Amino acid sequence: MIKVLFIGDIIGKLGRQVCRQVLPELKRELAPDLIIANGENSAHGYGITEIVYNELLGMGVGAITMGNHVWDKKELIQKKIIDKLPLVIRPANYPPGVPGQDHLIVEKNGARIAITNLSGRTFMKSLDCPFQTIDKLLPSFKTNVVIVDMHAEATSEKCALAWHLSGRVSAVLGTHTHVMTADERILPDGTAFISDAGMCGAYESIIGMNREAIIKRFLTQIPEKFEPTESGTGLFNAVFLKIDPISGHTKEIKRIQKATN
Repeated sequence: MIKVLFIGDIIGKLGRQVCRQVLPELKRELAPDLIIANGENSAHGYGITEIVYNELLGMGVGAITMGNHVWDKKELIQKKIIDKLPLVIRPANYPPGVPGQDHLIVEKNGARIAITNLSGRTFMKSLDCPFQTIDKLLPSFKTNVVIVDMHAEATSEKCALAWHLSGRVSAVLGTHTHVMTADERILPDGTAFISDAGMCGAYESIIGMNREAIIKRFLTQIPEKFEPTESGTGLFNAVFLKIDPISGHTKEIKRIQKATN
């Protein structure tokens, strides 16, 4: 079996601290062959930097998926830093010619594992169709073990993609809402699904951000800059998968939720 640990959106400094604190014990307990993390909020809540990228790799993360905040740190485009970060995967449904890679192939225990990233379009910035994009990409992977990070707002869109890909990928794992859902399951054809893998960040926050600014925005409808909560109790959310390397079917999916001081 191929064992994969998929970590929900990492939010800022506290989110990284939570991962640093929790991962050593999880690695001993679960012995994952591959750790994947969504890193689109890992640099102070917005995007990723080369320094943060290296910090995550130092914890044992072997692939980093992104989302709608992929370009928030302008140097990723202006200095083409994203092309110097070989384990970062940006959403595949950006138009052709966009910097960065739309998938990553890694080899673990003799098995090829493909990881790709898609961005939803419902209640989000409209990109190319994620359904048609993954249909075009899949044949190029040349492996049955495929993990899809569906970074989307709408539960229905994530669920629809999972059923669209049922039997063709190992897992469709939702990200973006920062709220872990309790709907993990394995579809009849062996594809694992969860609407959202949650986040790593402040427990006493609103989706990892300071509560006051978000509440004020709801009360007044005046734009407020959201800043990540960087102190207090930490929350770690992840999903653990066991995948048959031959068929690509997932045999087990388990939610992981831990709190840290």
